[in-house]
Amino acid sequence: MQFRVQAIVIRSMDYGEGNKILTLFTREQGKMSVVARGAKKVKSRYGSVAQLFTLGEFLFFKSGQLGTLNHAEIIEPYYKIREDLHKVAHASYLAELTDRMMGDQEGRPFLFDQLLGSMTAIQEDKDPQIIDHLYEMKMIMYGGYTPELDCCVNCRENREPAAFSAGLGGILCDRCLFRDPGATRISPGVRKLLKLFVQTDVRRLGQIDVKPATKEALKHLMRSYFDMHVGLKLKSRDFLEQMEKYGI
Repeated sequence: MQFRVQAIVIRSMDYGEGNKILTLFTREQGKMSVVARGAKKVKSRYGSVAQLFTLGEFLFFKSGQLGTLNHAEIIEPYYKIREDLHKVAHASYLAELTDRMMGDQEGRPFLFDQLLGSMTAIQEDKDPQIIDHLYEMKMIMYGGYTPELDCCVNCRENREPAAFSAGLGGILCDRCLFRDPGATRISPGVRKLLKLFVQTDVRRLGQIDVKPATKEALKHLMRSYFDMHVGLKLKSRDFLEQMEKYGI
């Protein structure tokens, strides 16, 4: 069967002497893999389009698990991302997160739009950590793990939130803190941002200024929640954490 799709390259790996296998995230068909023959060669017509993060139009024939690329045109190369180590680190995290959580040929147009919007936002110098959290939350929701942020996850009453429990899956009021002694105290500002991550389309995100202490609290909560409910070990997140540890 022949496919013509708009897609983002979320993984690119060497295959044989001169070829690459590209994992494409498409808007309508979801994740698909194709062989780009000769893509590793210097004068290959597929050399540029096989680069990670590239948005392009791909024409390929697919009869089994792997398709064979016949033609490709670049729509957006995202050069500014690939030229900056920090942008590469954050974009790689979003790409790997998509690759690991999405099944093959599982079309999710909204998630495609969110990933594309996230890549564009990173290129436009918007806060990459906030973009990470927005997209993480969309993937967490896709996995069926949306946290409870509107009322206490234990008593279900709409009292002022006191803490966030990764294990119980949402906010706790003061009366229910005993349910999770390890729950993390949160401010109204952190709760507001968590709700923003659930509700906001990344394509509508403007410039947002978040205090360093708030960002640190958000990072701790989001990573704890992700690890508790999704549990994927991602190489790109390890790299981000190493950059944070050594102040790169």
